[in-house]
Amino acid sequence: MRTKKTRHAVYNINYHLVWCPKYRKPVLVGELKTLVENTIKEVCTQRGWELISLSVQPDHLHAFLSVPPIFSPMLVVKVLKGATAVRAVKEHRFAERFWNPSYYVGTAGTVTEQTIQRYIQEQETR
Repeated sequence: MRTKKTRHAVYNINYHLVWCPKYRKPVLVGELKTLVENTIKEVCTQRGWELISLSVQPDHLHAFLSVPPIFSPMLVVKVLKGATAVRAVKEHRFAERFWNPSYYVGTAGTVTEQTIQRYIQEQETR
């Protein structure tokens, strides 16, 4: 994975996000699965987030994406859950509480803790 740039930052921030429908019901199938996938792809494109990988399972989904440092993981999940829930409620008449309020987030990068420590130590000697 390559580093990306904004006007004021160079970054490589990758989030692994996982969340489930309310009560972990296996409802993410067929048209609803397609709706969720397409909505997530559209939102990521609109916001300039790089969707690296997406896997929608019947009772949960995994999204792996890279976002600029201005966006917190909580905001990313909130935006993606919100957009997909609005469409699910509107187009499939789901109850308003479509998603479970919980989620998992993990970070992934291309360097180890030792590499970062070495880099910081090298900067002190300059």
